[in-house]
Amino acid sequence: MSGKEEDLAWEEVRTEHIIQDEWIDIRRSAYRFPDGTVFEPFYSYSRRNYVVIVASDINGDYLCVRQYRQGIREVTTEFPAGAIEGTAQAQEDTLEAAKRELLEETGYVSNEWTYLLKVPSNATLADNYAHIFMAKNCRKASGQDLDETEFLHVYTFSASKIEAMIADGDFQQAVHIMAWLLSQKNNSNTDL
Repeated sequence: MSGKEEDLAWEEVRTEHIIQDEWIDIRRSAYRFPDGTVFEPFYSYSRRNYVVIVASDINGDYLCVRQYRQGIREVTTEFPAGAIEGTAQAQEDTLEAAKRELLEETGYVSNEWTYLLKVPSNATLADNYAHIFMAKNCRKASGQDLDETEFLHVYTFSASKIEAMIADGDFQQAVHIMAWLLSQKNNSNTDL
C-alpha cells in the first residue's frame, strides 16, 4: 500500500452521544473529508466485541441455534455466538468467551479449538469486532444456561444441510456465513 493511505482518513470534528449505556453507544458526528468539506450528520455506534463458534459434534454434524432476531423480525438459524464480557480495560479472553458461549447456548464443550479470524462486524457504522472460532468433537456436558433475553433452540445439521440453507437464504447472518466458509477452508490441525 502506498503512503497516500493517510490522505483518505476522515477527521472527526465533533461528536454527540445520543445513547450511551453498557450495551451501546450511538453517536452523531461531523467529519472533515480529505478534500476539506465537512459532512454531518454521520451516525455510528459501539457495541461489545463478540465471538462466533462453528462447532461440530463427535458425529461431524454442526451445532446451530435458532432464535428471533429483532432487526429483521425473523427467527434465524446461526452458529452459537455472544458478547465478550468485561470492559475495554479488563475484557474477557476471546477463547474463554467462545467456550463460555458454546456451553451456555448449547450445553456442549470441546477440547479442540482453532482461532480463525478477527473481523470488523460492520466497518461502515460500528467499531466492534467478531472473533471467529472453530470447535471440533464437541460433546454434551450440560443443559443450556441462557441469559434472561435469550430464547433459543439447539439443532444439529450436516454440512450439506448448512450449505443448502445458505444457498436458500435460510442461514442469514453474514458474519456466520463467512465463519462457515472459513471453517470449511481451514486445513490447520492447530488446536488452542
